[in-house]
Amino acid sequence: MNKIEILNCRYDTLNFQETLNWAKKWIRSGRRGYIATVNVAISMMMYSDPKLQEYVDNASLVVADGQPIIWSSKLFHPCLPERVTGVDLVDGLCAIANQENFRVFLLGAQTDVIKIVVNKFQKKYPQLKICGSHDGYFHPDEVHQIVETIKEKNTQILIIGMGVPRQENFIKNNLKESGINLAIGVGGSFQVIAGRKKRAPFWMQEAGLEWLYRLIQEPRRLWKRYLVTNSQFIYRLSIFIPQKMCRHIWKRLRYQYLLRFQSKQ
Repeated sequence: MNKIEILNCRYDTLNFQETLNWAKKWIRSGRRGYIATVNVAISMMMYSDPKLQEYVDNASLVVADGQPIIWSSKLFHPCLPERVTGVDLVDGLCAIANQENFRVFLLGAQTDVIKIVVNKFQKKYPQLKICGSHDGYFHPDEVHQIVETIKEKNTQILIIGMGVPRQENFIKNNLKESGINLAIGVGGSFQVIAGRKKRAPFWMQEAGLEWLYRLIQEPRRLWKRYLVTNSQFIYRLSIFIPQKMCRHIWKRLRYQYLLRFQSKQ
């Protein structure tokens, strides 16, 4: 698969449906790994969190969950075809599991929220095997038992929504022991699916303003995060783009020079 580098992350150039097709083949093959969804906030967090950077670097697949990242990629080739969000992948992976008889475990959010999510997907996909679920508010001493349960249920897909970087640390530390084929961290997606939080209108998503919609809903918690991360992203991008374009021009010139030199030999 083609990849494109933007700042500190290398993204796979797949659209939403191609991502689901990849996931289906990956699980069928019996391999183990995880999908990393990276937005602007996560990309900026990676600069100050080496463990998070390592997690994304070692992901089996990396998709862009941020419209500004998609826009930035248009300056280069290959570019990212579209935004692939965690909340959409939750539904997409459950649809695949329903078709392919894969076993799914949901981990995260409050107890009542995760119960609502389980019920919604069982109604939407009658053949879906949700082999287990657990809220995301557990003590570190409980991790071993939760991982054992995931393993005993022969889970193939683990969808975990506990926020960054807690969900990433859980996947990284327990992927092998849990025996799952594919894991994905989806942040606050369970709250959206359960109807506890509203998702931004489609036009705001396309305009790259979903962060603003979230900020309006939770101003006290999110204002500093978005002010800092958005400013950092713009600043780092203003340096990265000229450097990358210069490297690209240099490679083209060097390639043309070598061709001319070889033709004279």
